[in-house]
Amino acid sequence: MDMKKILIILAAFIMMVLKMNGQNMVLTTKQQALVAIAANEAKGNIVELKTALNEGFELGLTVSEAKEALSHLYAYTGFPRSLNALGALQQVIKERNDAGKLTKEGREADPLPKDYDALKQGTKVQTQLVGGKPFNYTFAPQTDYYLKAHLFGDIFARNNLTFADREIVTVSAISALPGCEPQLQAHVSGARNMGVSDEALKEMPALLETKIGAVEAERLRGALAAIFGESHNTVQMVDFTIWPKGEPNTAYAQYFVGNSYLAPMEGGIANVTFEPRCRNNWHIHHKQVQVLICVAGRGWYQEWGKEAVEMTPGTIIAIPAEAKHWHGAAKDSWFQHLTYHKDVKEGASNEWLEPVTDEIYNKLK
Repeated sequence: MDMKKILIILAAFIMMVLKMNGQNMVLTTKQQALVAIAANEAKGNIVELKTALNEGFELGLTVSEAKEALSHLYAYTGFPRSLNALGALQQVIKERNDAGKLTKEGREADPLPKDYDALKQGTKVQTQLVGGKPFNYTFAPQTDYYLKAHLFGDIFARNNLTFADREIVTVSAISALPGCEPQLQAHVSGARNMGVSDEALKEMPALLETKIGAVEAERLRGALAAIFGESHNTVQMVDFTIWPKGEPNTAYAQYFVGNSYLAPMEGGIANVTFEPRCRNNWHIHHKQVQVLICVAGRGWYQEWGKEAVEMTPGTIIAIPAEAKHWHGAAKDSWFQHLTYHKDVKEGASNEWLEPVTDEIYNKLK
């Protein structure tokens, strides 16, 4: 191979590595760090927050920017989480200083003029965020004042984070808060009005999925689809902090359609996680009874020649020995079940058979 071809291959490899490391993204490396920091703050996950802070500092985030992001979030996640996060930031800074790692201080926000009118400026900023129309929360005038004068007047006036950065922080945090979908949609729209590009917003779910979790990513995907007027098949997620997702079930991947995950537990019990549409092949447990207990999401169980049975949390199925069957996730939901065997006789075994066809599976609702 001549040198020219070698250089072409090397250049292609370098581009691939850069893309894998997020260098080809619209979001800056600082903004990518803020996404993970904000979502972990909202979840109250201090261990992962410290990891995200360290990664952010390695990518050039400054102490001033990190401190500002965590202070900003008290208006959205409350003082307890914000103060806990600021405490974690102090620990990270000390640990880095003790280890001799460089941590840039960054610049502090510029002082406000003596005649600064927080209510007037906050009203202007809020009007920009909601799309150029004045917004008055007449139902609760005191809250309307807090929003205008304090949040959009005092907090947004601090210019060591841009308006766009603040909305990236806010969207990331609310994505990690269940039950706040209307506010999430409002801030996706607000982020666009504050200068965050659609391309940058569309990068955030994948970043959340990698750094935080699938639940948070799916929540943001739904909000983006609603604001962009795009179709979106809502997928029911499960909280992997309750029942662990486990590791990819590679040893049995040949017997599954789609991806499954396995988390061994005590007492011979295993937690099996199925992604949407994932199901195992028809199979038979010889000389043993298999028990399935659905703990999260929605799925199906079917015996040969019988109607499929829907499985939701609390559903328990004892599969008779020698019964040909399959089980797996619904089309629109992740699915987790515990499984174990009982009444195990000498010579017990599993016999794997043919895959469950799309024709059979797609009939299920």
